[in-house]
This record gives sequence, C-alpha cells and structure tokens, in this order.
Amino acid sequence: MGLEPEVIPSSIEEVFDPSITPDQNARMLALANAEDVGHSVKSGIIVGADTIVVLDNKPLGKPVDREDAVNMLRLLSGKEHTVITAFALLDLPAGRKRCESVQTIVSFRNLPDEEIESYVSTGSPMDKAGAYGIQDDYGSVFVTRIEGCFYNVVGLPVSKFYTTLQEFVAGNSVI
Repeated sequence: MGLEPEVIPSSIEEVFDPSITPDQNARMLALANAEDVGHSVKSGIIVGADTIVVLDNKPLGKPVDREDAVNMLRLLSGKEHTVITAFALLDLPAGRKRCESVQTIVSFRNLPDEEIESYVSTGSPMDKAGAYGIQDDYGSVFVTRIEGCFYNVVGLPVSKFYTTLQEFVAGNSVI
C-alpha cells in the first residue's frame, strides 16, 4: 500500500461486553486501541484493530494460557466459525473517526489431540484470537475452507482497509 506506519502497541485490556454483539465488541475494542495510542500521538492517522473468533455466537479472544489454547482448538475442531476483524481510523488532532468490520467464515477439519498439543507447544497460538493463525505452518493445515477475505483471518482485511483509508483521507468519514 505504500504506507510506512510507526507501530505503537495499545495497552488496553481486551474485555468483551456480553450485552453487545461480537461485531460490536470487535469495533469497540478496535476504537479503544486507536484512542489509547492516540493519547501519545499529537497528529496523524491512528489505526486500531481487533480480531475476534466467534463459535456458536460465543466470542473467543486470545487464550489466557496453554490449557485455554488447547480447549479453544478442541472447540473449533471439525466446525465452522466466524472471524471478525474490526479496524478503527482516528485522525488527530481533528478527532475524526471511522470504524469498519469484516467477517469471514472458516471451517476446520477434525483435529487430533496430538496436532493440537504440538501446535500449542510452539507458543504461536498464545497471541491469536481463537488460538490459531491461518498464516502459521500448523494453523494453515487446520483450515479446510474459508468464505471471505483471507487477510481478515490473518488480522487485517487489507482491501476493505485500503478503500476505507482512501475515503477517510478524502474526508468522507463518520463512525
């Protein structure tokens, strides 16, 4: 895209609000990430993002420990789930903001416990929603089919982000 972003991690705690939908949660967290980083930036366009895996309308965030990662992968085994990635754009100092989300349906094959254990032992799933990365060696072989944007499952729906950013820069932005 020709962008050279400065990466500044957000320090917000990812807490799901059960009174709103998973999509609304992803949007809320993406905006919270952008606003948190915005406190340390004087001007520019801040991008915040958040990815949530949803199985049977239950959100799966990042695993809290090894056992949680194993349990998440067992839950996803042999099933279809939805990956929601939301991103927020915040223009400082103008205060303009925009938030969008994309959903992708992902199907997993049945996963033997040995494969789950081997993947979790790599440590890779520990910082990923749903305890897997489709871009990982192991994570990629769990997936039998996707419906929608591959890059959304990786963590940023690149095409939607690009077109939204173009509109935002042109001044067509509302949250």
